[in-house]
Amino acid sequence: ETEKEEIPVEKAQEKEEKWPEPEGQLAIDVYQTETELVIQSAIAGVKQEDLDIAIERDIITIRGNRQKPFEENGDYFTQECYWGSFSREVILPVEVGPDRAEATMKDGILTIRIPKLLREKKRIIKVGI
Repeated sequence: ETEKEEIPVEKAQEKEEKWPEPEGQLAIDVYQTETELVIQSAIAGVKQEDLDIAIERDIITIRGNRQKPFEENGDYFTQECYWGSFSREVILPVEVGPDRAEATMKDGILTIRIPKLLREKKRIIKVGI
């Protein structure tokens, strides 16, 4: 689990307002098995050290940066690859145990596995005398 650092919020009056830098949105798959929630994303071209994954309450945030391997000057016919920073926030659809979450990257696929908290839905309560 990654701890989030507190960042002071600047007041708009103190500095000129700037539009935020455009950020790409990460495409993901989210599914569940009997025991865990799984998030997967094709994230080829991103180094492990350029990724930040944090779970806070019921939201997971994935941030990263995809560096262009080299700069070339030319007239593009098609330009669909996104280079630069990206992020994605997902509201977790089930209750999870974030302290045992694991993230792995293999063949350009990021896989995050978060154990579900399995609580009994029905509980029988005996009435005492």
